[in-house]
Amino acid sequence: MNKIALLLIFVLNAAFITALYGGQPMDPDTVSFEQQRQRVNTLLEERSKRFGDYNSSLQKKTGIFGIFKTKADMQRSIDILQQIVLTDNNIFVETKKLLDIKDFESSRNKALAAEYDQQVSAYMKTITKLQLENERLRAQIAGMDEEDHANHLWTYLLLAIVFVLLIVVYTLYTNHRKLRHNLQKP
Repeated sequence: MNKIALLLIFVLNAAFITALYGGQPMDPDTVSFEQQRQRVNTLLEERSKRFGDYNSSLQKKTGIFGIFKTKADMQRSIDILQQIVLTDNNIFVETKKLLDIKDFESSRNKALAAEYDQQVSAYMKTITKLQLENERLRAQIAGMDEEDHANHLWTYLLLAIVFVLLIVVYTLYTNHRKLRHNLQKP
């Protein structure tokens, strides 16, 4: 009988909490997960104690010769049962908060993981872009080196031609001077 009553109370409390919060999550930022878990455990201990009180109040009979229950005995049992129901309601509320915190942390972790994946992808794209730019610049430098080498080759060739021309002009000049010097000597 007690198990059926507890199951009925549990179902009614679940319906009460669903109606009360309408499926809206509580603000999980206000209380940490461990503190909330401790609250739920404290409420569960309180419920166990009150349920023990309820069982002892059911056994208590202060009527005539201790055989019958008085109206006060029954009222005490009902009051304890109401306290158990209120504690159950609090347990459901605190458990919902606990689940909301856990859901929030889970969704936050998923969001962080997605953000980190996005950052890693962006870093990889940047690295690939920089590697391609580096290869392009290396190819451009190699092309400039070849072009520079070709320019140096032409410069050396022109210098060699100028040097040869200077030698030819000097030789012609000295030959012309000797010839003129020889012609003036009669």
